[in-house]
Amino acid sequence: MTPKRHSTKTDKSPNARLMSDPDIPIPATARVKLDRAALVANWNALNHMSGKAKAGAAVKANAYGLGVRDVVQYLLAAGCEDFFVANWQEAREIDDLTSGRASVSVLNGVRAADLPFARQSSAKPVLNSLEQLQRWRPTGRTCDIMINSGMNRLGINLEDLSQQLFAGLTIDIAMSHLASADEDGPQNGDQLARYRTALEIVPAGRTSLANSAGIALGSDYHFDITRPGLGLYGGIQRPELEGTITQVAIPQAEIIQIRTLQAGDKLGYNAQYIAERAHPVGILAMGYADGYLRGFSNRGIFLHKDIKLPVLGRVSMDLIAIDLSAASGLEEGDWVDCNYDLPTASTQSGLSQYELITGLGNRLPRHWT
Repeated sequence: MTPKRHSTKTDKSPNARLMSDPDIPIPATARVKLDRAALVANWNALNHMSGKAKAGAAVKANAYGLGVRDVVQYLLAAGCEDFFVANWQEAREIDDLTSGRASVSVLNGVRAADLPFARQSSAKPVLNSLEQLQRWRPTGRTCDIMINSGMNRLGINLEDLSQQLFAGLTIDIAMSHLASADEDGPQNGDQLARYRTALEIVPAGRTSLANSAGIALGSDYHFDITRPGLGLYGGIQRPELEGTITQVAIPQAEIIQIRTLQAGDKLGYNAQYIAERAHPVGILAMGYADGYLRGFSNRGIFLHKDIKLPVLGRVSMDLIAIDLSAASGLEEGDWVDCNYDLPTASTQSGLSQYELITGLGNRLPRHWT
């Protein structure tokens, strides 16, 4: 008996073609609108507040989640000349944009495993330990130095500093990092004093101490370069920044269903909202998988123009319910804005402004306006 042969013909039916065609667009149900003008205005404001110092930009963690290549290009055009990333993968991602145009500092230093790439990269390591100093010295290339002025994460301790330690090294920036610049307390002054002591020993071309909040502490903290991060992206850690820093990121979501609750109806997981009256609700295709976390349950706010649309019940992985009582004209397919002003959203959710901005999920496409 002759065995049956399997057909090698490709299914040419319309349905098969539609299912396999990668070029057919699939519109997103949620996204992040990003304001380029606000980003540049924030950098300009922080640069101005830095006085005689020049503001750089911390663009680690994919520019706090907003898209590092876009952010670097916009800030280069605005005049930024110093960028700070966490590791060598992040340095490589922007190397073609910054090489020959700007300085890039790798804050986590250099491991032995990083050397093959780091030797040929245009970026510099921020050397954080005696071991890293010895590892980098044979390269003969420029580096930065991190001084531990009291935060006790990365950095070389003051008691380990000596003139001989840096023999043979070309140091661009000697930096340290403020631990509590968002608060008024003795640690800021203590760190400033320890940093100044270290600068008497470290033979660096430039100096840097202040982050976004540190810029607001005043000229004593500015030195040659400031390193704003959160403030660039809309974060406000100190009162001095209020009215100066503008929101950059606005999550938006599409209403994918509208339903009417009756008095007594329970909504969402664990019935964390029970309707006291009949009213419409909108279901949004966004949730904690997108970085809009459960801390916003029964607390968050969405907006239609200036109308507030409260979050009802628990935020789930992919869905959020909002109260449409004040905007009953909204329909399925309409879009609403998330009230994601970082200080306000932090108060609503109990999350830090840093968590809010870096936690926006990759499932949300970024769209610059």
